[in-house]
Amino acid sequence: MMHERRKSNIKEKEMDIIKKIQLENMKAEPPKFNVGDTVKVHVKVIEGKKERIQIFEGIVLKKQNGGVGETFTVRKISSGFGVERTFLIHSPKIEKVDVVRRGKVRRAKLNYLRDRVGKAAKVKEKRA
Repeated sequence: MMHERRKSNIKEKEMDIIKKIQLENMKAEPPKFNVGDTVKVHVKVIEGKKERIQIFEGIVLKKQNGGVGETFTVRKISSGFGVERTFLIHSPKIEKVDVVRRGKVRRAKLNYLRDRVGKAAKVKEKRA
């Protein structure tokens, strides 16, 4: 009985440390956007000793998880090929996320856009 109580105390202390580290790494104000929005993601790219910002613009296909591990996937068409990239919202490599257009969608994940090309891959714009 005593041994079990000691184990649970150790696990609780470990959980507290993990939560503390997660809270330190979370951004104070995460970017506000939804699935279906067209966004510009400003990503820090390190090449050798130089650091620059590269912009990845596309439609948000999905948002997953929550807290410090929250991710979102952005899809764009580049040279006729679909390119998808998944980003961590709280990553220090993401400088900022600009919303170009608000999309009008009725579902949480837009996986059906992967099969579509051209005008069929468009998402209607939400009116203000």
